[in-house]
Amino acid sequence: MFGEFLNIIVRSIKLDKTLYKDNKNFGEAAIYFAGLIMILDGIAGAVAANTVIKTPVAMSGLTAILTWFVWALFIYVIGVKIFPDKDTKVPFKKVLTAVGFAHAPGLLRFFAVTPDLMMPIIFLTQFWIFASLIICTKQILNLKSNFKSFGVVFLSFLIIAFLSISFIMSKMNALPINNIS
Repeated sequence: MFGEFLNIIVRSIKLDKTLYKDNKNFGEAAIYFAGLIMILDGIAGAVAANTVIKTPVAMSGLTAILTWFVWALFIYVIGVKIFPDKDTKVPFKKVLTAVGFAHAPGLLRFFAVTPDLMMPIIFLTQFWIFASLIICTKQILNLKSNFKSFGVVFLSFLIIAFLSISFIMSKMNALPINNIS
């Protein structure tokens, strides 16, 4: 079972599109593998960030799980419900699992052990995850075009970024310092 888990991680990091076409990778344990990848991705991000600022590791793991569901939900709604191709028939669980697998390149953030390595590694792994999401989206949703796959992932990203910025800005306005007259 551990060998199967490592195989999924390695194939995701290698951007192997066949990972998402093989139904044996989406068996009973797949959702747990995807969840574990997401938790480890969150912890790796916290470890990388800890070279500059202290980040609670447990909170990073929980945030990664929330992020996983949000990414999968937007990719599912945009790619399956709003802009599907003819052959796009996939359950949410499969999208959720694939999005988890696609975050395996984030595990490389464990190598950001110094402040000098943090930004380049985080930047590189973020683009790597984005590429992996585009590949998994194309394969899982049976999309004909790389451009359409990019569009689904990019639109999902824009919505997530907008919601995140809106949330942060709303919290900043709630600070007592803004209420000074």
